[in-house]
Amino acid sequence: MREILHMLLVLSLICAGSGALLVNLKQATRGQIEQQVLTYVQGPALLSVLKDRDNDPIAERVKMGEVNVFPAMKDGKLVGVAFEVFAPGYSGDIGVMVGFDVEKDEILGIGITTQTETPGLGTRIMEPSFTSKFQGHDLDSMQISSKGGDIDGIAGATFSSVGTVDAVRKAIEIYQDLKPQIAKTWQAS
Repeated sequence: MREILHMLLVLSLICAGSGALLVNLKQATRGQIEQQVLTYVQGPALLSVLKDRDNDPIAERVKMGEVNVFPAMKDGKLVGVAFEVFAPGYSGDIGVMVGFDVEKDEILGIGITTQTETPGLGTRIMEPSFTSKFQGHDLDSMQISSKGGDIDGIAGATFSSVGTVDAVRKAIEIYQDLKPQIAKTWQAS
């Protein structure tokens, strides 16, 4: 009986030590992981969406609710914002960076940040021939053509196309909710 208690005590100490080590390791690397995601996952899509700017949107980002809002400034004036949203695709969530023109209230563009769609089929949502359909689109009528909208889906990649449009629709809702807060945050600029 004494040996069993000894083993339980040793195993408990090992588990507690391992758990504490993992928690501290996660805390210590949190900033580096966030910077890597900003630089290599969100960054390329963000920079392709917010082209006409003279600031660093990654450095000037502001957390609003659940999203990081990346501002695009031109001559000290806010001209656009972008943030990342997710929606389910065929084989997982599709991450989409959506940019908005704050003066015209239209979409500047989209960029796919993460996806696990079928190679050669669903991955075509990343091609400019599909993503360019969103540039300059108004915020009121965003929908896939099979549901009465004007965004043509990719043949054979319906789930991926619908997932991307759903993500953009979600971004539009978030943008409209955050619009007063965005204007207030960058009002003095």
